[in-house]
Amino acid sequence: MASVDSGGSSVSGVLRAGGLLCASLLLLGVCCVDGLEMTTAKVPLLQATNGSTVLLPCTFYSCIGIRNLYFSWHFNDNSTMVKLCDAVIHSEDVEPNVKLWHKRVEFVGSAKNKNISILLWNITFEDEGDYICFGRNPKEKKRNHSAIYTLLVVDQLTEVDNTLTTIIFSIVGTLFVCTVVFMVAKALIVNFMPKKEDKK
Repeated sequence: MASVDSGGSSVSGVLRAGGLLCASLLLLGVCCVDGLEMTTAKVPLLQATNGSTVLLPCTFYSCIGIRNLYFSWHFNDNSTMVKLCDAVIHSEDVEPNVKLWHKRVEFVGSAKNKNISILLWNITFEDEGDYICFGRNPKEKKRNHSAIYTLLVVDQLTEVDNTLTTIIFSIVGTLFVCTVVFMVAKALIVNFMPKKEDKK
């Protein structure tokens, strides 16, 4: 039931307009609840051989933009965080001056591409574990964000055994070829049988 104030306007109309305004602001706010997002990969796990070089991927995204974004990479060595590198990205069009804290680490990212990935050269079994890509954007009142990438180091990569797949495809292929040969033979027999009877 709509009520009317002394000016003759509908109070429910004002409430409806206010509700729409709140809903619009809420939808806009939901987009930017997490202003900064750090991501490693769709599958945050890599299995690599001892002695190889691996890429530890990390990208950032911010719907409110960045200013003096601090980032770092750490290795979780039995609950002791070992810093690998860190830097400040002043803006997205300025490349950072990265300080490397580990001799086998190389920064290969680019601020323009929102990429803060690193290479880890000549990995050993001691390098196995979790790598943390960390970021803090001052535009978000110093809120911290991170993503974890796990590295497994093995002697050699295991080969996938495709024997069962090969057997299944061989059987299906053989059945298909037999069916085609049977259909062709049947069609030839059906087409030539009436012709012999017609000649008699």
